[in-house]
Amino acid sequence: MCGIVAAHGIDNPAAHRPRLIACAKKIRHRGPDWSGCYSGKQTILAHERLAIVGVDTGAQPIVSTDGKIILAVNGEIYNHVKLRASLKERYAFKTHSDCEVIIPLYMEHGKDLCSLLDGMFSFVLLDESVSPPRVIAARDPIGITTLYQGRSSARPGAVYFASELKALVDECDDIISFPPGHVYDSADDSTTRYYTPPWWDGDREGPHAVVPTAKADLTLLRETLEEAVRKRLMSEVPYGVLLSGGLDSSLIAAIAARETDKVAQAQIEARKKKLAEAQSGPPSPMSPALANGAITEYATIASWPQLHSFSIGLENSPDLIAARKAASYLGTVHHEYVFTVQEGLDAIPDVIYHLETFDVTTVRASTPMYLLSRKIKAMGVKMVLSGEGSDEIFGGYLYFHAAPDAPSFHQESTMAWGLEARVPFLDKKFLDVAMGVDPKEKMFSKGAAQQVDEDGCPRMEKYILRKAFDCAPDGKPYLPRSILWRQKEQFSDGVGYSWIDGMKDHAAAVVSDEAFAKRAERWPVSTPDTKEAYWIREIFDGLFPQEAAAKTAVRYVSFIAFFHLT
Repeated sequence: MCGIVAAHGIDNPAAHRPRLIACAKKIRHRGPDWSGCYSGKQTILAHERLAIVGVDTGAQPIVSTDGKIILAVNGEIYNHVKLRASLKERYAFKTHSDCEVIIPLYMEHGKDLCSLLDGMFSFVLLDESVSPPRVIAARDPIGITTLYQGRSSARPGAVYFASELKALVDECDDIISFPPGHVYDSADDSTTRYYTPPWWDGDREGPHAVVPTAKADLTLLRETLEEAVRKRLMSEVPYGVLLSGGLDSSLIAAIAARETDKVAQAQIEARKKKLAEAQSGPPSPMSPALANGAITEYATIASWPQLHSFSIGLENSPDLIAARKAASYLGTVHHEYVFTVQEGLDAIPDVIYHLETFDVTTVRASTPMYLLSRKIKAMGVKMVLSGEGSDEIFGGYLYFHAAPDAPSFHQESTMAWGLEARVPFLDKKFLDVAMGVDPKEKMFSKGAAQQVDEDGCPRMEKYILRKAFDCAPDGKPYLPRSILWRQKEQFSDGVGYSWIDGMKDHAAAVVSDEAFAKRAERWPVSTPDTKEAYWIREIFDGLFPQEAAAKTAVRYVSFIAFFHLT
């Protein structure tokens, strides 16, 4: 994942440029492949690049052919090939980057371009063809990428954007997390929602809420998720999958393994064809379009002979055991990493620094993934697929069983966003299918109240997702039933039950009773309610002493973020 930092409304950009580059340097861990900076009339755009698509030509900020539109993007645009083909006016692309298409889309659609994008992204676009120069900034519909917006009382007319909070805390005293599915326009200093899916009805609740009524189409559900995985394999670098052995990660791995096999087989056939042409004479001349480097969707997929999978846990933890079983069935090249409680405790200050949060649950769950991501990156892997998002969509968290009725269940499902990763479950098209299902079909019971269907399958959490993949379209089931119908473990339980106990014990040892008794005096807002929370908040304050940081600290962050942050 790349990193962006931008400032607009600056009186002297040349003089301010070193300060903004210093801000960007704080998030260089996000984009170690290249750094770029553009200074305009009133604006500075800085970019830290992690190259995945358009590796050789996609350095940013990207400047339009006439030099008047400048773009800095963090993310991936999965439908960039189709968007290029849809342009009404011919545009001379300078790179193979999937993100460059945003420039001609802006020329044709203005800020309405955002609703055309299928991907995960945050971007800042500068238009210097107008006076005063115009900036638009946007974040993807679900908030898979992070974006912060800041203001400074020292520069009242300026607005700042950055991928991480730490890039803004020394420049801004008013910082917000930029809302997902929204676009900012400096022309009128407005921020408006562009993402209004059919299953979302704003903030209406109770009897005024609109509740979906569609019956679950299991075939459509399965095929849409397969398509979501396929498009996320767009990569020119080695990729893998995170595998815990639970339902969500195993399903994504199962689909990715099938797609990887298809790509590998297609490349074998292409080599055979090339060999045959070499034996029978020179091939036909290449079409001008291909000769000029036109790209196709399959041309953007890197192929390993086998899919690689990764898991982490304490010795003999439930996730490690289940992941081995899933990897063996799927035939992935599996890598597992065992960590100790002490290694996790040692990593927590780094975890808090990168996640910019003092939320206890987030820190607990994210620490093992922080350790795993460092191992994965050391192997040269830059992109992984994750099974995150399914629990929010299908009510997979066990507390969902307590939802009293369908409207309450649906409202719970639509509130739990704020994730980062290549997450097929958060694909726009898949969301429309899954979130459009009558929530009654997602509801479930536990224990003696649990029902079974006509095939003897339990109506447990995420029943319709499990049922959609309880088939074998090519003769081989997607997953063995022991995995497909395995009950969910909380991630920090799955990596080993003693991990949370270790955190609690350490906090009890380092936080005195006297200090804990005065916690409300030290933190009257967001007062820690346990010694573990006190310990984590104390580390956070040491790393981010600014008041704006504590006010903006996110509460729920996807632990897959660490793959992009370390």
